[in-house]
Formats: sequence, C-alpha cells, structure tokens
Amino acid sequence: MKVVMLNPPFLPRFSRQSRSPCVTKGGTFYYPYMLAYATGLLESEGFKVKLIDAVANNWSRKETVKFVKRWKPDLVVVDTSTPSIINDMEVADSLKPFVEHVTLVGTHPSAMPKWVLERCSADSVCIGEYDETIVDLASHLEKGKEPKIPGLVYRKGEKIVFSRIRKLIEDLDKFPFVSEVYLRHFGKEGMKKYFYASLKWPQVTILTARGCPYNCSFCNSPFKGSYRPRSVKNVVEEFEFIQSELKFVKEIMIEDETFPALKKRTIELCKELKRSGSSISWSANARVNTDFETLKIMKEAGLRLLCVGFESPEQRVLNDVSKGTTAKMQIKFMKNCRKLGILVNGCFILGLLEDTEKTIIKTIEFAKKLDPDTAQFYPLMVYPGTKDYERVKKLGYLETEDFSKWLTSDGQHRTTVSRPDLPSRRLEELCDLARKEFYLRPKYILRKFAQCLMDPQEGIRTAKSFRVFAKHLVGR
Repeated sequence: MKVVMLNPPFLPRFSRQSRSPCVTKGGTFYYPYMLAYATGLLESEGFKVKLIDAVANNWSRKETVKFVKRWKPDLVVVDTSTPSIINDMEVADSLKPFVEHVTLVGTHPSAMPKWVLERCSADSVCIGEYDETIVDLASHLEKGKEPKIPGLVYRKGEKIVFSRIRKLIEDLDKFPFVSEVYLRHFGKEGMKKYFYASLKWPQVTILTARGCPYNCSFCNSPFKGSYRPRSVKNVVEEFEFIQSELKFVKEIMIEDETFPALKKRTIELCKELKRSGSSISWSANARVNTDFETLKIMKEAGLRLLCVGFESPEQRVLNDVSKGTTAKMQIKFMKNCRKLGILVNGCFILGLLEDTEKTIIKTIEFAKKLDPDTAQFYPLMVYPGTKDYERVKKLGYLETEDFSKWLTSDGQHRTTVSRPDLPSRRLEELCDLARKEFYLRPKYILRKFAQCLMDPQEGIRTAKSFRVFAKHLVGR
C-alpha cells in the first residue's frame, strides 16, 4: 500500500498549517507538521509513504499530477485550509482519475464534510485528528474493506456515510520524531525552505503536546478543550536527536498551542532539558497567565522567544471572545519577560465583535506601550467550526461564503467580516496603520539595529523577514 501525504499546490509560500492560513507579510512559511506526524505514524505501521510539499517545491498542479501518475499511490491525503479549499478540492479532482482513494484533511472538511464531498470527487474526508484515521483507512483499502471507521466521512454509492467521532490520541509517544520525518522526506536543504520570521534560521517545528485547555471563540483549532502532552523523556530525546543529527538547525519552534499549559509538567520538562545539557535555543506559544517562576525555568532551559496572543487591552472585548486574560496580566507578563531577557512576538486581532474604531486605536497604542520584539496585527478572520463564524453569520456581517475570496490575489489576509460601523476595508486600513505605527518608531528601529549588531543570527532572520515585510509598511 503506497500513500502520498500532500500539501497541494496553491500560491507561493502559502502556509496552510498556520492558525490563520495565508501568505504571510513577514515571509514566514510553515512546515506541514500535521501531515508529517501522520506520515511518521503510517511509516511505523509499515506503509510506503511519500510526504510531498508541493508549495515548498514550487510545483504547479500539472507537476503534482505528473508525480502522482508516475509514483502510482493507492491513497492520496490532501491537506486543506478554508481560504484555499476551492483550490484544494480542484487538486483532489485532478488526482482522482489516477488514484483508488483520495481523502481530504484539515479544519475546513472537519467543520463542513458534507459541503466538501458535494463539491468535489474525493472519496472521503477526515474529521479532526486524522493520524489514526489515515492508518485505518490505508489498512481497510489494502484489505478491500469498506472504510467504515471512526473519524471518516465517505461515499458509499450515492450516499455520504459518517460512522462516528474518533477519540483523541492519548499516547503521543508512539509517533516517530517529526524532525526525523522532515529529514527523511525533505533532506537538509529542503528543511531550509521553511522560515519563521521571529526565529533564528534555519529552524525546525515540533509539538510536545496537542490541544489547548482554553476555548477562544475565534480559534479554529480542532483540539480545543483538550491537552495531551508527550512524556518528558520523549521530548528530551527529540531535542538530543535534533542537536546530533540536524546540526544546521539554529532553533526549535515548539508549536504547541499553549506550551506552558501545565505548570508542573513545564517545569519538569525544562529541568530535564537543562540536566541533559541541551544547548539549542527554542521558542514556543504561550499565554500571558504564565507566571514568573515558570518563565524563569523556561529561560534557563534555552527559551529565546514566546509567541503570545494579546488581542486587545479592552476587557469587554477580551471577555466577549472568552480569552480569560486582562490588560493587567498582559503588562505584568511583558515586564517579567523583559526582566528575564525573553523576547516576545505579540499578536493582536483588530475588529473583534466588541471592538470599535476607538478601541482599535487604543489597542495600537497599547501594543506600542508593551513594545514586544515583533508584533502582528490581524483583522478578525472567522473560520467554519468556530463560535465567531456562527455569530458573524447570524448578525449578517459575513460578506461572502465564497471561500476563494477570503484572501487577496497575492494570498494576504482579507477579512470578510464587515460591520455597519466597521467595514472590512476600513479594518484592513487600520491593520496597515498599526504596522506602520509600531515598526516605524525611531526607538524601535534603533533597538532592532543594535540587536542585529550584537547577534548575527538575529540579523539574518531580521534581514530575511524585512525583505518581504518592507513593502507592507509602505502599503495603502
């Protein structure tokens, strides 16, 4: 049984794996890490697998079809995202004549399985966490059995059949190291194609846990309300593998939705990293409720930077999206990070449903006051499967459900949320304003210049990002 795990062709450097899929303004290009984890599990079960990132390879749809025709897989797994879903279904259609079974994965088919299968010729879609579903699907196809398995919606004649929800995977240690999967399928040069604007380059992206115990209304994670960590020993061993076998990697990105979600586990892991003699720097996602004690041990274990969702300083705005944070917590968190020498990439969502133009201006001023190392300003993007998507539809604020129009022609974010008091065009202008206000401050420019002089690796990642980002500071 031969399987192709495919990040299908679309726009150059389009990141499906991002929480808000797009062609980023800072040049960030994500690893297809969820596809890679599933690839590793399939290989551990004895299947012959090719992990293909057509976007990283700059392949056209024609080149992708040519590869599939030549390699002749029995199963093709096509990754998707909401803004690219029309394209992704078309890719599935173009592959279907040459493949026994095509299945689609990702948050969009998870939220709208029937909608997807009614609009393309794919044989099935996977719901939610799909690693074990793909293994079971490959096994059933190999044995010629009907794929009536948990987590799969599939065609049976003219009918669309859904068996039942699959339980989330508890034992994450059974997965091969994703860093090893990248090396095997992409090679060292292929891994250098991926870039994270806030991180030293080259970097590698891993997970030490899946899920998030929080439930923000705008977040499209399929694992909200769950938290399943790998064992400390297993994570430390992957760090050791990266340092011994991937010596060209300068930093590890821990892409857990909230790395320090459990304080006890976080401290235990960081102490073991220190004890192991780990010397590679790493970054992670976190929330502003991470306390000083936890931040300190993380820093001592090699932490360099945290990606943090501040969103807004306005309490009613935060409460409305179930963020569970306050401006006071945000200020204290930044004070602690600055004291410990931890860099912060701050994320702000403009145009949340309780926002006004006045509160957005306050958010921009607050971002300058917090003064993180880098800042991202997003317009509100709502995705099927989220509470905010349903709220926006109900209020009549959704401009279109033609998902191909959820990006600009070059792949940048284009919000489709348009309110009478805050039209979508104005919201995008405010995001442009926020970037200019934040990045064109003399104080900020001087600080970054000094940072680049003091650390050549910081200079490399800043230069790579700025080459792409500079045009967006000119903007509208």
